[in-house]
Amino acid sequence: MEQSIIATLDAIDSNILRLLRIDARISNAKLAAEVGLSASACLRRTRLLEHAGVIRGYTALVDTANAEGTIAVIINITLERQTEDYLDQFEAAVRKHPEIRECFLMTGGSDYLLRVEVANAGEFERIHKEVLSTLPGVLRIHSSFSIRNVLATRIKAKR
Repeated sequence: MEQSIIATLDAIDSNILRLLRIDARISNAKLAAEVGLSASACLRRTRLLEHAGVIRGYTALVDTANAEGTIAVIINITLERQTEDYLDQFEAAVRKHPEIRECFLMTGGSDYLLRVEVANAGEFERIHKEVLSTLPGVLRIHSSFSIRNVLATRIKAKR
């Protein structure tokens, strides 16, 4: 990502990003009206944000509990060491496993926070045994099952 564009983001760019986080399917015409630009100027700014890597992509957010009957599991991973080599190997391995939906490098008590979605405890046991415990450099795994999603900031609130 270009560092220069990050330094030059203005209030309009920030507003574009905020509105796209709320509704990535907003029409360019409506987005332009909301931020006070012409449609062509708004599209140009959005494309610049995409090209610079500020906007990395668009996705559908699925309420998996309703659509798939899944349970989110939040997993804290502590590595044996926090060297660049250990971090790189771990991150490369995580990217190879589609079961892992999200992975965050963290500060604090653990090195990484992962999110997986499972149908039941048996499926999580398989993922724990076949995926998580085989990731390189893992010292400790701590998992918590979610009860329900209370707030997902990118999903419009139910009315």
